[in-house]
Amino acid sequence: MEFIDLILYFVVYSFMGWLMETAFAGVIERRFVNRGFLIGPFCPIYGFGAVLIILCSAWLRFIFENNLTFLIISIIMAIVLTTLLEMIVGAMLEKLMNRKWWDYGDKLLNFHGYICLQYSLLWGVLAFLTIAVIHPSILILTLAIPLKMKIWATIIVLLYFFIDTTKSVISLVDLRKAVLKNSSIWDNKYFEKVANYLNL
Repeated sequence: MEFIDLILYFVVYSFMGWLMETAFAGVIERRFVNRGFLIGPFCPIYGFGAVLIILCSAWLRFIFENNLTFLIISIIMAIVLTTLLEMIVGAMLEKLMNRKWWDYGDKLLNFHGYICLQYSLLWGVLAFLTIAVIHPSILILTLAIPLKMKIWATIIVLLYFFIDTTKSVISLVDLRKAVLKNSSIWDNKYFEKVANYLNL
């Protein structure tokens, strides 16, 4: 599996994750909400999760010849890996930005609000759909793209993500400074509401 292909998979699944998150938030809040850390239409955690699932399933395919066994083990591994990824990313974002980007504190069997049983099982369902339905089609499309086009696409994508991440971090830091400077009574919850309203 080529590194360039993994970059393209990361982009595709980051965009699909953003679509899913934005649609869900739009239904709940009845307005457009740009979900995710980045300003652009991508949720990188979905991209990383999908790449982990793809790599894991490719490795397991060499070990388990039986399709049912392969699928069951792949889903279990995907649940473990994506749950760990969600916990690590959630803790890192809270540490770096001093706010939670998601909170499962009210869900059953949660761990510090970063992960919970309900969403871990949901990642299992998404992993099954990815392995059995979605990725085979994406794989065919990716193989049809000429190598030179893939290289240029990878360069452009990496540059875009670098710029977007930098801009997103600067915007968030500037907003926090403005909130803290203009009022001493605005607590972290108010900051979260302002950040969410501005889609930061």
